[in-house]
Amino acid sequence: MRASGGSEWLAVRERLPLWVQARLEVRPRAVGAVAVVLAAAVGIGVQQYWSARPQPVTAPPALAPAPAPAPTPGPVPGPAGTAADGSRIVVDVSGKVREPGVRRLPAGSRVEDALTAAGGVDPGTDTTGLNRARVLVDGEHVVVGGPAPPAPGPGGPSSGPISLGTATVEQLDALPGVGPVLAQHIVDFRTARGGFRSVEELRQVNGIGERRFADLRKLVRP
Repeated sequence: MRASGGSEWLAVRERLPLWVQARLEVRPRAVGAVAVVLAAAVGIGVQQYWSARPQPVTAPPALAPAPAPAPTPGPVPGPAGTAADGSRIVVDVSGKVREPGVRRLPAGSRVEDALTAAGGVDPGTDTTGLNRARVLVDGEHVVVGGPAPPAPGPGGPSSGPISLGTATVEQLDALPGVGPVLAQHIVDFRTARGGFRSVEELRQVNGIGERRFADLRKLVRP
């Protein structure tokens, strides 16, 4: 049946004009050309699809925040009586030293440092009453070879006025009408002010009134 159909198609085609037969004839060369064109079109389409596809985006690495600068330490407050900036103090060294005068020393210096800055103590000078290990305060007056503070006795000082700038709590406690609490107030005042510049400053100590000051003024010196 199929063979018969094929023969009839051939018979019909032979009756057609030649130009129609050429149109209906499928040549291998034409088929190859069409295949090349189709392959090229498919290749271009694939390339366009591949170029247009979404590309993965890599996020940039997170930057660590820069460390905050360390705070600059400010000046550490020194003990009461040191210089305002806490680094230097000024003291006056007089008496039996090689080079008496005003000396600028590091805060926290001791009496021994002041004596060294003044060239040292004169040979043969008695420094028994001088506490070389005591910490100096700004504005202090160091007297070398002067009268030593008297030792306290049962009835008060043995002789001479007590130095408000060097007397201990025990020595001040021995003064009439003072006692340990007021003696400590005097020492605290001396430390905060950098010493006594006059006996009159004793009035400013907490607990010393006019009557008590009148009793003490002849028993003490700056």
